[in-house]
Amino acid sequence: MVMAVHFVGDAEARTLTQRAVVKAASYGLLGVDLFFVLSGFLITGLLLEAKGEPHYFRNFYARRSLRIFPLYYFVLAMLFLVLPRFISPSPLLEVARSHQAWLWTYTSNFYVAASSSWSALTYVTHFWSLAIEEHFYLFWPLVVFSFRRPVLERICLGILVGGLALRIGLALAGVSELSISVLTPCRIDTLCVGCILALLVRREGGMEAWVKRSGRAALGLGAAIVLLSAFCAAAKWGLPVLHQIRNSLYGLFFGALTLLSLKRPDNLIARAFQGPLLRFFGKYSYGLYVYHGILTWYLLEIGIDARLEALLGSHALAIAARPVLGVGLSLVMAVLSYQLLETRFLALKRYFEVRGAATHAGASAPLALSPSRAPRR
Repeated sequence: MVMAVHFVGDAEARTLTQRAVVKAASYGLLGVDLFFVLSGFLITGLLLEAKGEPHYFRNFYARRSLRIFPLYYFVLAMLFLVLPRFISPSPLLEVARSHQAWLWTYTSNFYVAASSSWSALTYVTHFWSLAIEEHFYLFWPLVVFSFRRPVLERICLGILVGGLALRIGLALAGVSELSISVLTPCRIDTLCVGCILALLVRREGGMEAWVKRSGRAALGLGAAIVLLSAFCAAAKWGLPVLHQIRNSLYGLFFGALTLLSLKRPDNLIARAFQGPLLRFFGKYSYGLYVYHGILTWYLLEIGIDARLEALLGSHALAIAARPVLGVGLSLVMAVLSYQLLETRFLALKRYFEVRGAATHAGASAPLALSPSRAPRR
């Protein structure tokens, strides 16, 4: 979804069909919402399984660091330290390089919010979501450790309401929707949709009950989003408030979709989510996200659209070819990065295993989330 935004969503549309395709691709930005919900669900589950085990904090932070930091800081070092020694940075890359302190400290989302521009850090603006994720990693383990499950559920509900209220307040105060969308306090409620679901499915009989309701919930929330969007487009009234309500509905919809993916494999939708294609992309998803955004700006700088149109003799074919080229190159880069760099650090995670996690996961996830099928984080 996010790659659709970056490889199609900004293409020049010359016909009605092209405008429809580009508009549809622009909604791929919602892939970040899905990512936050899924992350909240998985991370909270890992923390709950580890709670009470020795070295709770050490194991979590060590495993997260081994997964996240090597690739992240490798890319920053290559872009800002190594590359300038061999070539002069392009004007667009120099924009990011001149503000690199925000990236090294995982505060780039605050700079993007202050700039209110998706071009604020050019090649690495998309790292704003990684900054929010890192903030979540820093404080959520302490919250899970400090409170019992019923209290945690109430905390999540409070964050869901508080996050919506904060976004509405900022919108009414004139803060841009872009700035609101990248601020950590304004996005933590989306993460907490996944968090509260991880708590609810671990109630006695909770997994089966909540997963059973997920299909109807997804349909209902999807219908509510469509109706609200239609009203916003027609009435043009109360948009600062209604858009933020819709953003909360997006998070709830992706929460229902996450539960729907946990149904038994005889369910068509669940079978698609649990199939080998998405598992393959899931394995390399971190590298795909990191590299595809950088590649997007590089293709822009070399004028790829004009080159493809000249080569293929058709603007429509150029629009179709760019995502094929972009996704293909991103995948090659992600696979090479995973095999040559990331696996070296991932192998070290064996020193920080949670001893009882496998047993607990098998007991609390009787449908599809058994230890052998659980997504690897």
